Amino acid sequence: MTTADSPLVSIVIPTYNGMAHLPVCLASLRAQRYRPIEIILVDNGSTDESVAYVRREFPDVRIISLAQNQVFAGAANAGIRATAGAVIVLLNNDTEAEPGWLAELLSALQAEPRAGMAASKLRLFDRREVLHSAGDAYGRDGMPFNRGVWQPDMGQFDRDRLVFAPCGGAAAYRRSMLDEIGLFDEDLVAYCEDVDLAWRAQLAGYLCVFAPRAIVYHKLSATGGGRLASFYVGRNVLWVIAKDYPGDLLRKYWPRIVHAQLRIISDALRAWRGEAARARLRGILAGLWGLPRMLRKRRSIQARRTVSADYLDRVISY
Repeated sequence: MTTADSPLVSIVIPTYNGMAHLPVCLASLRAQRYRPIEIILVDNGSTDESVAYVRREFPDVRIISLAQNQVFAGAANAGIRATAGAVIVLLNNDTEAEPGWLAELLSALQAEPRAGMAASKLRLFDRREVLHSAGDAYGRDGMPFNRGVWQPDMGQFDRDRLVFAPCGGAAAYRRSMLDEIGLFDEDLVAYCEDVDLAWRAQLAGYLCVFAPRAIVYHKLSATGGGRLASFYVGRNVLWVIAKDYPGDLLRKYWPRIVHAQLRIISDALRAWRGEAARARLRGILAGLWGLPRMLRKRRSIQARRTVSADYLDRVISY
């Protein structure tokens, strides 16, 4: 997909000690049928040979070296600020994109003028017919989730045109939308930062389209997971609710939200000997402690809301 008026697409890849993943990831981008693209690798202070390798083997890739590890949100924002494209695509370094991925992703975005985001279809890297995400969803209980996760991909989601959010591991965003609603909230650091951005976009009236033929294979948890992920998820789920969940729906669904959090706490207490369970509980405590700061952010986010409660009630799930 290349025409004289094809928009420049900027691909931003945050990485930290990603030598094991970058050869496959970058080779798959070199094979993309869509042009023009720019590729920006944001290095979080790696100590392996990945930066030297990329400079040698992929000299067309622009490298931004950060002095310290800013994990995902900070690294993604640093990359986005350096881009020139009309469309900005975030991609995890532990992925492999099919040759038509970018063309399909952009085609879906361009087909819907009201869309500010486009979601790829992610499958597992080592079980290539199993879904990781057919776009992301958000429950009325305040819990985000990957549509179709662990299901064999039988095309069961392919007719769905709109979803709540793209998984940040392979997501496209219009620059014009980001200019309006802002970039990722770096206070979240990692995990749910894409959910927060999607909420801000939905509240401002932007749609998210799903591109079922834009396929990316993901090495699930190859560059994250464990107790760190458990902490950030425990904390950030609460912060996203505090910042983004509309007040009229919050008054309607607060019992579901409370029940979901009590269930998580109960499960974590039963698994107390596990590091991940203890990290989840610490994350929830940190989330509660940080609520006043998130509620201050809420004022400006909710003030920019342009859509009705009925619309948002249809956008979220169950």
